[in-house]
Amino acid sequence: MDTGDMTKASTSGPTTAVQLGERFFRYGPYGLLGLGTAVSAVTAHLIMSRSDVYATAVLAPVALVLQLWWGRVRSSVPPKSRAAQFYFVARMLLAFALTWCNSFFSIFAILGYFDAGRLLPHRAVRAGLLATAVIMAGSQCGSGLPPVSLMNWIAFGILLALHATLTMVFAQIGDREAEHARTQVDTIAELESANARLEQALEENAGLHAQLLVQAREAGVADERRRLAAEIHDTLAQGLTGIIAQLQVVTSIADTDPALARQHLDRAAALARHSLGEARRSVHDLVPAALEHDDLPGALKKTVAGWGERHGVRAEFTVTGTAEPVHDEIAATLLRIAEEALANAGRHAGASRVGITLSFMGDELTLDVRDDGCGFDPAALPLYSGAGGFGLGGMRARAERIAGTVEVETEPGRGTAVCARVPLVQHGR
Repeated sequence: MDTGDMTKASTSGPTTAVQLGERFFRYGPYGLLGLGTAVSAVTAHLIMSRSDVYATAVLAPVALVLQLWWGRVRSSVPPKSRAAQFYFVARMLLAFALTWCNSFFSIFAILGYFDAGRLLPHRAVRAGLLATAVIMAGSQCGSGLPPVSLMNWIAFGILLALHATLTMVFAQIGDREAEHARTQVDTIAELESANARLEQALEENAGLHAQLLVQAREAGVADERRRLAAEIHDTLAQGLTGIIAQLQVVTSIADTDPALARQHLDRAAALARHSLGEARRSVHDLVPAALEHDDLPGALKKTVAGWGERHGVRAEFTVTGTAEPVHDEIAATLLRIAEEALANAGRHAGASRVGITLSFMGDELTLDVRDDGCGFDPAALPLYSGAGGFGLGGMRARAERIAGTVEVETEPGRGTAVCARVPLVQHGR
């Protein structure tokens, strides 16, 4: 059985039960009244007097009229309303009178067991069930209503106790079903409220998502700066801690062991030199000083011109597209990549001409560095170039930290082209 069949099976059961119940309460009273009338007519000559027959001839049509009236108005009458209570009480009185005339009319009276909970208010349900129990016990005591002998009265008492007990059990079951129904209604209301809150939360989350995207971009751009700041803190803190420890030892043994104190002083000096080198290296990786007074195109132009003068190489810088203010981290990354590419060209390429192009292309920024030098085999280079630089691996790492890429095209004897592509994030975003 597939999911559709299971769903159909699970929903058809309760629906069918409800439909059958509605049909019983709509047509059942007619059938039970007709059945009771038919059996009473067959047995009339055995257990009914002439006055009982006349009374039945009047009461049965009245019961039918009452039932026809209820059949017309039941769909428009709220449950447990005054009209519903009137119908139940009137029907029970008629059923009691008919059963008094012929005990087989208890077939009609048994309806009270089924619809007392539907028609009567909660406080009157047990009374309605008990009245039905009195009629049923009287019809079954052997002589009908009223009992005519002591034995009939004893039988009536036993049967009434039995019916009353069953009535209370059924009432308790009804109360539990009503409580379960109320719980279901409350659960459905809570689910609807939860769904409404969920929809509102989803709308709020959509706005928060857009805000988080902007914050995530800003956080990504600032990630390298935080990393360098943490690196400076860690290296300087560790170095200073070591220096303090060495100096404390020197203070404690300076008078007793000068030679050992001298060794600790040397270690402190070495730690100081090392920490100074780490600090200079980390500071060098922060926002370049060239960007403090110029935008990215201006800083690149000065950098290219200065490099060309120092190396005696013809160096040209070009800007394409509409220049826009670039975020500090993007500008710093591209400037560092350009400096590293020019440094590599000056140390290794032996080029006579170098061209750098900065291209503004919509939401992307491209930096191309080309030279006509000797070229190289990229696969033969180590990750780090030494001499304080980070080579092609360092350039790629810088670009990747801001969601960019670096590509290199080169062959031995055919020059080198370095292309860096990064997102164009404007200044202030």
